[in-house]
Amino acid sequence: MSTAPTAAAPPRAASRRSPSHRLPPLLVLGAVGALLGLAAITSVFLGTRETDLGAVWQVLRGGGEEHMRQVVAARVPRTVLGAAVGAALAASGLLIQGVTRNPLGEPGLLGVTSGAAAAVVTATALLGTPTSAATVWIALPGALLAVVVVYLLGRPAHTHSLVPLILSGAVISAVLYAYIQAMILTRPDVFDSYRFWAVGSLAGASFGTLAAIAPALVLGVLLAAAVAPGLNTLALGDDVATALGTPVPLLRAAAILGATLLAAAATAAAGPIAFVGLAVPHLVRGMIGGDHRWQLPVALLLGAALLIGSDVLARVVARPQELMVGVITAFLGAPFLLLAVRRGTVKG
Repeated sequence: MSTAPTAAAPPRAASRRSPSHRLPPLLVLGAVGALLGLAAITSVFLGTRETDLGAVWQVLRGGGEEHMRQVVAARVPRTVLGAAVGAALAASGLLIQGVTRNPLGEPGLLGVTSGAAAAVVTATALLGTPTSAATVWIALPGALLAVVVVYLLGRPAHTHSLVPLILSGAVISAVLYAYIQAMILTRPDVFDSYRFWAVGSLAGASFGTLAAIAPALVLGVLLAAAVAPGLNTLALGDDVATALGTPVPLLRAAAILGATLLAAAATAAAGPIAFVGLAVPHLVRGMIGGDHRWQLPVALLLGAALLIGSDVLARVVARPQELMVGVITAFLGAPFLLLAVRRGTVKG
């Protein structure tokens, strides 16, 4: 018995998201840059207490009252450091997702966050509550040491698979977090100090903190820019990348080092801020596609804008109190990422 031919399926709505319908990368870069500029201006003008915008403008022009000059002098380094931390987390997440081809990759995957936190807890237990400047020098080597241990344990000589590396990161993170929980539960003084740092905050930011993490940030960005073209070929698979002349082991090592430096510097400066490193790379891919050469600059700008915007909300949403910026990034990043998932722009 013959059957009628099946009618052709209508075009999927997702075709609107094909590469030919994406915005030009330069246009996206310009738009995200403008968003960052708007976020930075807003950050300088708004704080935990209502201020006269005209008085802030007078300070920026070189005049104004002494009190307002002090307020602006505190907001400017906070804004600059927020931009640096957001950009570093976004770039780190982009590198980790690119090198592992894992859509759930984020800076904590390799033990960066847990290593920094464990170092801060240990220093607090032994030496007392560290200053903001000292915290940077404590957390940064702790994060780097944790990643070194993860890399050594997860890179056996007989395989090039990244699965052992990811599993090693999960194990080391679990062990370190268990150690952290044991310390803060048995030492109330450690808990009181650690709980403010653990969520992530830009309060008390200074140019001194930025100067302390600047070498790691600069080296991390340079490594990210150097490996970005290679990540495009690595996305085709190890065999294809090797056939095209890409030194896969060297590329992966450089990308992991760059991601580690960026994430460690950001975590040391502001604490373990969640969701920026996970959400921003997905949002960037949804806007401009899979070319890492364009993804990197857009991610740097979008990560900076997201964190500055989150910090502004943290200051104004509960006036005259201030929320931790890590709380706001989760509330802001989660809806955007879920929306991207629903629209189909987030892919593994």
